[in-house]
Amino acid sequence: MDIAKEIAGSKGRYVIRRDGEEAELTFSIASPVLVIADHTGVPDSFRGTGAGRALVERLVADARAEGFKVVPLCPFVNGLRRRHPEWADVFQG
Repeated sequence: MDIAKEIAGSKGRYVIRRDGEEAELTFSIASPVLVIADHTGVPDSFRGTGAGRALVERLVADARAEGFKVVPLCPFVNGLRRRHPEWADVFQG
């Protein structure tokens, strides 16, 4: 899936666009080394495609590559974090 990363000031999001709809994972940049995952929104047309998981996997990959930690306030992100102990290195809290 093609995932775009968009940042505007201290807010950002990962987004997948398809057929005029968007699945997104939004985040806040608390500091250069701390990002807060706020919300994951996946339209019904994306359900079952793995879009939500792909967004979280991109967040994890970027955290590792860019050296920041993630606070998983979003219940979806937090749920996936619990199921993937191999991601523990990027999560805080």
